[in-house]
Amino acid sequence: MKTVIELLSRCEASKVIAPHIPYSEYVPLDLSISNPTIHHLATAKDYGVYIQKNLDANAGKIAFGGYQEIRNLYQRSSVFKADNSEERNIHIGLDLWINETATVHAALGGTIHSFHNNTALGDYGPTIIIQHQLEDSIFHTLYGHLSEESLKGKQVGDIVEPGEQIGNLGLAPINGDYAPHLHFQIIKDMENKVGDYPGVCSSTRLNHYTTNCPDPNVLLKIN
Repeated sequence: MKTVIELLSRCEASKVIAPHIPYSEYVPLDLSISNPTIHHLATAKDYGVYIQKNLDANAGKIAFGGYQEIRNLYQRSSVFKADNSEERNIHIGLDLWINETATVHAALGGTIHSFHNNTALGDYGPTIIIQHQLEDSIFHTLYGHLSEESLKGKQVGDIVEPGEQIGNLGLAPINGDYAPHLHFQIIKDMENKVGDYPGVCSSTRLNHYTTNCPDPNVLLKIN
C-alpha cells in the first residue's frame, strides 16, 4: 500500500487560498527565532505591516512558509505552555499570509470531519477539518484562522468538492489575534481530536508530529 506522502506527491498541485494568484507571486517568509528583524514585533498589526513590506519588496501577493520553523511569537499565549509542560514553539503546518480576507478552498475532495471556533489567544480561531481518502489511505487537512462566517451552515459529513470554497480568512482578534493568514496542515491520524489539532509542538514531540503531519507542500507544490 502506498503511503500518504506517496499518494499526495502524485496529486496535481492544490491551491488552498485565493486560487487566482499564481505561485510566481508567492514569497517565502522567515518568522523563525533566527530572524533578528522580527524580534521587536509584538502585535497582529506589527506582523501585518512587516509581512506586507516583505511582499511589496518582492512584488509578491502571498507570503508562505513555516513548516518545522521554531518561533517566538507563541510566547504571548498560555495555550502553548501549560503548567509543568515543555514549551511548544515548533510550527508543524504551512502558513499562507495575505493582507485581506481571501477565499479559502479545499485542497482535495472529501467530507467535513469537524469544525470549531478555538477562541483562546494565539489559537486557530474558526477552524475546519476535512477528511479525505486516496486509495486505502484516510487522512485530513486542517484550515485554521478563518472567519466566523466560514463555520455557518457547515455540518459534519458534508461533501466537499476539490477546490470548493469553504470559507474566508479571518481578521484579528477573531482569528486567534494574528495578521490574516491560513494555517494549512495535513494530519494522518486525528488522534480522537475534533475541531482542533496541535499546529505547534515541542522539540521532544517533533518526531511524532512530523510523522503524523507531513510537509503540506507535498500537496501544494509551491515552487
